[in-house]
Parts: sequence; structure tokens; C-alpha cells
Amino acid sequence: MQLEQLIQTITLAAIPVLFAITLHEAAHGYAARHFGDMTAYQQGRISLNPLRHIDPVGTILLPLLTLFLGGILFGWAKPVPVNFSALRRPKQDMLWVAIAGPATNLFMALGWALLYKMALSFPDSYFAEPLLGMAGIGIKINIILLVLNMLPLPPLDGGRVAVSLLPHRQAFQLAKIEPYGMFIVIFLAITPVLSLILSPLVGLVYKLISFLFGI
Repeated sequence: MQLEQLIQTITLAAIPVLFAITLHEAAHGYAARHFGDMTAYQQGRISLNPLRHIDPVGTILLPLLTLFLGGILFGWAKPVPVNFSALRRPKQDMLWVAIAGPATNLFMALGWALLYKMALSFPDSYFAEPLLGMAGIGIKINIILLVLNMLPLPPLDGGRVAVSLLPHRQAFQLAKIEPYGMFIVIFLAITPVLSLILSPLVGLVYKLISFLFGI
């Protein structure tokens, strides 16, 4: 990717990426507080301020590298702290706390798709082209975060959903993977494996949203 094109892409991607990551993490905090865990609230992490959620590697360096090198746009924020034992019904409420982040990404993907559709309606507008670029990135990053986080691997949200739904014995066995889960994800990310897993699922969700909005 040429330098000028890279700078243009970074400019368009900054707002969608920050919103996608920030609102995802804030949603976990809001859900945890709703179900009785005040940890994130007490640490000031229930916030729409991106600075409270930015991880230098996951939020800045890795997305820039994936933009430069191509492939699936990938990254993460500082996880919102959740004390699952403080939830009123830990095993059941874990499901809603975990799913809050990916659900927020789904709603944002739909919102960016609506914005994309609106920009298509005014092709001669000065803002149409940059808005299409920004909305397109917004759709893409939110679908990727939705699909990635729903993989059934702790500490990803899908892993915690699985722990919540599985019988106690199987849930306990799966939960033991959590300390190693992010190392597994990073290893998969630097090999073609993660892309092979995510690409068909991302493509399917993208096609569904494109069909819904006619874009």
C-alpha cells in the first residue's frame, strides 16, 4: 500500500475503529453493572472515552500493521474488568455480560450500513466519497469484531457464552483454557489459520447486511 493511500485509509478508519472497540468494551461494563458487578464502574471503565480503553498494541499498532500488510483488520482494546463472582447469578449472567460486546458491534455494523446507504443516495455530495469509505470500514471492522469475539475460546466472548451454556463439568474444563486463550488467538492471527476461520463467517454476515440494506 502506497504511503498516501495508507494515510487516507488511516484517516477514514480512525473513527470507526475507535468506536467499534470503545463501545464494545463499554457495553461489557454496562452489562456487568446491570447484573451486579461494580468493578468496571469503580475503575472508571464504563466510559465512551476511547483513551480509557486504548491498548497501544491491540488498538493502534496491530490495526495499522494489518492495514499496511493487508488481510483481515484485527485488533483489541484493554478488556473491561469483570468479576463474574460478583454477578447476582454468575453462570447465567455471564452470558449477557459476554454477549453485550458483540451485540453492540452488530448494531454498529447495521448503523454504518444505514449511513452507507444514505451516502449512496447523494452521490454528487462533497462528503459522499469519504463517508462511503468510512462507513465501509465501519461495517467491516464491526463484523470482524463480532465474528472474532464469538469464537468459542475463552477469554473471547464466545468462550464465555459457551461456559455459561455448558453443563458445569464441561464449562469448568473449557474455562481452564482462559489463561492461554489470548496466546492462542495471537498465534492463530500471525498464521493463515485465523483468516481461514474468520473469512467465510465475515463474508456471510457481510452478505446478509448488504442484502438487508441493498448495498
